[in-house]
Amino acid sequence: MVRMRKCQFVLVACATLLGSRLVAQEGGAISLQDQLKAQYKVVKVSADAGGFKVVDPGTVLEVKKGALLGVPPMSMAFCPAKFQDNELKAPPALCAAMVKQVSRYLQVGEKVYPLRIDVFPDKDRVVFQIVECDSCNGVQQPSFYKSEVIFQFAKGSLHGMQVPQVEDTIGQVLAIDEGDAQQSNAQGGQNQDNNSGGNAGGSGGNGGAQGQQQGAPQQVELGQTPDQVKAALGQPDKMVNAGPKQIWVYKDLKVTFFNGRVVDVQ
Repeated sequence: MVRMRKCQFVLVACATLLGSRLVAQEGGAISLQDQLKAQYKVVKVSADAGGFKVVDPGTVLEVKKGALLGVPPMSMAFCPAKFQDNELKAPPALCAAMVKQVSRYLQVGEKVYPLRIDVFPDKDRVVFQIVECDSCNGVQQPSFYKSEVIFQFAKGSLHGMQVPQVEDTIGQVLAIDEGDAQQSNAQGGQNQDNNSGGNAGGSGGNGGAQGQQQGAPQQVELGQTPDQVKAALGQPDKMVNAGPKQIWVYKDLKVTFFNGRVVDVQ
């Protein structure tokens, strides 16, 4: 009887110790997630018949690497990129092909908000969902493309990793923008005013744009705004509007916009 009670006591003690370790591990995972959310304020958004809009801005982040595939705000699926061993890998080709018509790659230097942050300690993984900060990027039409990036750490390393180490890894892809977001808005408004002033100059404004075309070659990239394209190529010969989709036709070029961003150049 005494021996049986001793065995029962040992079993209870082992179970208690194991439970304590599990709680400690869960607490550590929650603590890491909470600390990341404290460092990266998640944006609050809403979607209704009027569209997708930001209710409460989050921390402004700057895209540092160009393999993040953005999808429309109402899309239920993501095509996540993966950052592992200091390399950002683009989303799987099959997934990217499925959303090709409505997606675009976010450009280096674009500003985004954290949309969701998840920590999976057992998988040594931190997942960021992000959404464009239209007010920071100075776009004319709402875009709000969203994307996802998986930060994959070495097996068994995330449990013992300090929060600054995790933030350093995240910062290689999504760096906190130290500049004032209001300054970015002001610069965006100033650029629009300058473009408007150039157009108001009539033939003189167009002549300047044509002179720019005759000079150094201008580059049009996916994700650029109409103002950026106009600054590079001048006023288009023809414009076709189809809701969120626009097509600008030049002499030897056709530029397609979707929600105010370049999605195709032919």
